[in-house]
Amino acid sequence: MKATLVQADKHLIWADVPDPVMKSDEVLVKIEAAALNRADLMQREGDYPPPPGCPEWMGLEIAGTIVEIGEEAAKESNWKLGDKVCALLGGGGYAQYVTVRYDMLMPIPENCSLVEAAAMPEAYATAYLNLFIEGKIQPGDTLLMNAGASGLASVVIPMAKAFGVRVITTVLTAEIAKKIEHLNADVVVDTSTQNIADVLKAELEAGHPVDVAIDCLGGEIMGKCIHYLKHGARWIMIAALAGTKTEIDLKNIYVRNVRIIGSTLRSRTPAVKAEILAGLVRDVWPKVATGEVKPTIYKVLPIEEAEAAHDILYRGENVGKVVLTVD
Repeated sequence: MKATLVQADKHLIWADVPDPVMKSDEVLVKIEAAALNRADLMQREGDYPPPPGCPEWMGLEIAGTIVEIGEEAAKESNWKLGDKVCALLGGGGYAQYVTVRYDMLMPIPENCSLVEAAAMPEAYATAYLNLFIEGKIQPGDTLLMNAGASGLASVVIPMAKAFGVRVITTVLTAEIAKKIEHLNADVVVDTSTQNIADVLKAELEAGHPVDVAIDCLGGEIMGKCIHYLKHGARWIMIAALAGTKTEIDLKNIYVRNVRIIGSTLRSRTPAVKAEILAGLVRDVWPKVATGEVKPTIYKVLPIEEAEAAHDILYRGENVGKVVLTVD
């Protein structure tokens, strides 16, 4: 089969690789679409290696068709040959085929295309994990979701709204604010003209403090913002794209009982990931079927153009997900 490999000079090439060898508890999926994640860029740069046993090539979420089922997988699940599925992977999605443990698969939601489904497993599982498991968010709570134009925000914001959560988000320009209007965030902060810490202070004083923050930026502004949360709030760090250093008033943390939580999906055990995916299918898939929650697709490219797709993420131009199709 073919897969996308990283050459020594960091360029990507669509090249021949050995066919995957399926274990008894796995199924073989013919990949039809694979979505990009920022973790793919990190892996390409050598900063985010795949877990042991995973293919060396990138790709955390795919959609496709089951073409073979292992003996244990057949006994332990209801999957059938020909089922259309989407899957959360440790790696290996930029390819024609992939083997997947049976409980890492999910059915395609009703009224959802394969391209849309490919854009969901990693981002939706991350959103579900941090909103409901780490964040313990409830209807009526207020969420701060930084980087409103990111692929993750395009999932987190509508998912939170579908469950009755009030959402504050940030963007870099007024132009970007217009591009994410369809996400229906309650407050969009243009950081070119507004200071997010000042906005959060005003929200706190007005009686609308943040209950949960999901932060992929970090940096200096994190320490300034964390002073203006609700008593008992959770600040969830999932990345530090704006810097790994900040200054925090520790007294504010213990006086307000604020919890700072580090969270990554990829580090979770397979059993925990399976629980997250089961929760997604139970709680979120019905809202996908009704259109209350829907992935935002920015661009679709053939997998042979994976490098051009990566460039879109490197430039930060996408609002929503970039997806590769596989013939």
